[in-house]
Amino acid sequence: MRDQLEAKLSRFIELERALVDPEVLADQHRLSSAAREHGSLARLALKYRGFLELERQIAELEEMRRDADTDVRALAEAELPDLRQRRESEWEELVDLCSDDDDADRARCIMELRAGTGGEEAALFVGDLYEMYRRYCAEQGFEVELMDASPTELGGFKELVLGLAGAGVFRKLQHESGGHRVQRVPDTETKGRIHTSAATVAVLPEPEDVEVSLSPDDYRKDLFCASGPGGQHVNKTASAVRLTHLSTGIVVQCQDEKSQHKNLAKALRVLKTRLYEHERQIEHDKRSAERKGLVGSGDRSQRIRTYNYPQNRLTDHRINESFTLDQVMAGRLGLVVDAIDEYARRQRRAAMEGSASQASA
Repeated sequence: MRDQLEAKLSRFIELERALVDPEVLADQHRLSSAAREHGSLARLALKYRGFLELERQIAELEEMRRDADTDVRALAEAELPDLRQRRESEWEELVDLCSDDDDADRARCIMELRAGTGGEEAALFVGDLYEMYRRYCAEQGFEVELMDASPTELGGFKELVLGLAGAGVFRKLQHESGGHRVQRVPDTETKGRIHTSAATVAVLPEPEDVEVSLSPDDYRKDLFCASGPGGQHVNKTASAVRLTHLSTGIVVQCQDEKSQHKNLAKALRVLKTRLYEHERQIEHDKRSAERKGLVGSGDRSQRIRTYNYPQNRLTDHRINESFTLDQVMAGRLGLVVDAIDEYARRQRRAAMEGSASQASA
């Protein structure tokens, strides 16, 4: 881990020099790329730099303890315990930072919600999830942008694509990826029977423009008339945009805006995010099955969380912990998010310590 920290600090210092280099300043692409990497390393590098300063101070006090002067030794003995405690605390924070995903501090992400098993009831559940996330984002000060929507006649959604922005938004919501199951009596149920439906959520880090190279030759653009509510103009004008990435086969579409150009801009953002995630999965084997493993097919049996309305209980199956459902749906999702984040932190740390033990064996 020390080698990893030294390498990141060296790279951070290298980037600090690059950001004042006239050649880099004159090249917008290089400048943007360097600034982003510098920002992503700053928290860890500055924390490690502070840790090294603490170690230097402790080494000086250890030397002072061997001084012949009694007062000097007494001063060193008095200051050492506090500095050692601070060093331990700083090291614990460094371990946590090193175990973080490289994308954890992204300030933009794309959230995709899709109806799974359950027909119209599943589509209505997607709408409920959207409201839950919208309220939570409002509480956190995150921006929510509707990128694409496929509404149903009863007010639900077959699919919703949202753009989320704000400091720490991906860190907060990354663990929402997975299958979400709902148990309740639908409004259309005449006999009062409880139905089980499902929806899937995928939260993907949105890359900067400089991180994904995409030209018009890389994709096919198709125009079509938007479906669903929106008035005469939306339904009769070919303003909706569908993009197909030729080499990967990834398809995205946006039809929420009346303007073809605005829909194209949104579709390109979603496509770049999907491409970034595609490369991310290839480069990191531990994430290679993220969307399939966490999101699944939408089947009832694949789930990370159950929303039980008759019992007013939300259960997250990863931590086997339950919460009051109506409070969470009203916007207090932070109760669940914080519990999952703490669980994930412990899991990452355990995996990191396990790897370190194997390496030293």
